[in-house]
Amino acid sequence: MDENNEQKKEGYGKMAGWKWFLIYLLVAGIAYGAVYYFFFSNNGSYNTMDYFRNMMGYSNKTPQNKNQAQNNNVLDLSNQGLTSIPAYVFNQTNLQWLNVSGNNLTGSIQSQIGQLKNLVLLNVSHNKMTGVPAEVGQLQNLEVLDLSYNQLTGLPNELGNLQNLKTLILTGNNYSQQDLDVIKSRLPVGVNIIVQ
Repeated sequence: MDENNEQKKEGYGKMAGWKWFLIYLLVAGIAYGAVYYFFFSNNGSYNTMDYFRNMMGYSNKTPQNKNQAQNNNVLDLSNQGLTSIPAYVFNQTNLQWLNVSGNNLTGSIQSQIGQLKNLVLLNVSHNKMTGVPAEVGQLQNLEVLDLSYNQLTGLPNELGNLQNLKTLILTGNNYSQQDLDVIKSRLPVGVNIIVQ
């Protein structure tokens, strides 16, 4: 009886290699699914607004026009064919989240963006912008800046003034590495800079 008990005890904790491999595949599949859901679930686009809204506890409901924006700190103007940010937006100084992704913004955002001092998240991804105004560096509360998938060839040094920045997303642009190095040297340690 003692021999049988010892054999059973020795068997505990031991598992065939193929079983460990199956467990690894299962865990990897779940992790991949979570990443895919949060980052690419919006028809293949980088869905930062939904991801950060969920992560930081913001409501999923976002206003679609200026009347709604007046009583809310989140404004979603994504995928509306805009060629520039509407002028009324810059009067909404209570805004904390501004999403103008997936439009047809060209050139640079208007310099009035610097008036939105309370912005925590600015998403201008998936546009046709070639530049970023220096005034973005005045947004001292900004934590997330998504500039991905534009046509940026340069970045203003003033981005280094964003001392509360936690995430900077630059994927899909053709900016100068030298510009980025200067900005990185001035940003707080630990800022997550996504370039791919």
